[in-house]
Amino acid sequence: MKPLTPIALGPLRVTPICLGTMTFGEQVGEADAHAILDRAVERGVTFLDTAEMYPVPPSAATAGATETFMGRWLRQRPGMRQRVTLATKVAGPARDMPWLRPGKGMTAADIIASCEGSLRRLQTEVIDLYQIHWPERHAPRFGQMYYDPAQESAQTPILEQLQALQKLVQAGKVRAIGLSNETPYGVHEFVRLAEAHGLPRPVSVQNPYCLTSRAYDNGLDETCHRLGVGLLAYSPLAFGLLTGKYDATGFGVPQAPAGRMNGERAKSQRWGRPQAFEAARRYNRLARENGLTPTQMALAFCYRSWRVASTIIGVTSLAQLDEDLDAWSVTLPPDLLQAIDAIRLEMRDPAS
Repeated sequence: MKPLTPIALGPLRVTPICLGTMTFGEQVGEADAHAILDRAVERGVTFLDTAEMYPVPPSAATAGATETFMGRWLRQRPGMRQRVTLATKVAGPARDMPWLRPGKGMTAADIIASCEGSLRRLQTEVIDLYQIHWPERHAPRFGQMYYDPAQESAQTPILEQLQALQKLVQAGKVRAIGLSNETPYGVHEFVRLAEAHGLPRPVSVQNPYCLTSRAYDNGLDETCHRLGVGLLAYSPLAFGLLTGKYDATGFGVPQAPAGRMNGERAKSQRWGRPQAFEAARRYNRLARENGLTPTQMALAFCYRSWRVASTIIGVTSLAQLDEDLDAWSVTLPPDLLQAIDAIRLEMRDPAS
């Protein structure tokens, strides 16, 4: 495998592949989670991402379990904290998850309290990258297609959010800040206000990016490029649809392979749309026609894109981890990239 040479992300140095952990505590038990973390670091992945609300699907019983697993992993391995770049997130407005916080918004006090909770669970004194998981204001996200001003419910201005994050940076509890599930407006406004008021400037945005979900390419790519904000691409395999494992059976049926798409929540969301499944099957067939596995093509598309600073992979086994990391050596030729764009022109972005 080609070396995973770290790149600059603001003041941080991160590997171009990041291990996402939202399966830890739901699909993956603690011992297996620790084994996956060990293998990832052994193979050169030192950028780890989590969130206060993980694992997913979320529940009151499991909230925070992922960070707790990771905290115990760090504690049991002296010196490991200095080897890894640790990212986590403060949840936006509760979205039917009242166990995260009592109110429906995300106040400055909420940001501070959430950070303190993450620090305790992670058993660390500092979070390298602290991200806002989704906007506090109303904005289309998680598969919503349109902005509707009538749904605006913001309680905490962006400036106030940045000021809260500044306190964490000044206290030495956070090294850099980032955004997630953001729009071009949101990224630009955070950067504008940070620069105008001498506040911490976002270094990254964590948004979905894969063959069936390329809304990022419709304007947010230019915004981030010009502002120097790196994309952390999540769901590069579209919840498993771009591995090809559901091609023959579909998902949510008795004969379907095990996977997250068999849950009712996932089936009802963007990744489970019939159009998203059909587009995934088209891309998977294209990969096979070109001598690649669907996983190889889907990951190489993200790994080698100039738009992507780091690709977040999520796994449930060591075998999946090794397969995803081995794909780092794959490069897609120009004619295959053109064929990918031809499918997109026809089918657009059905999982966006």
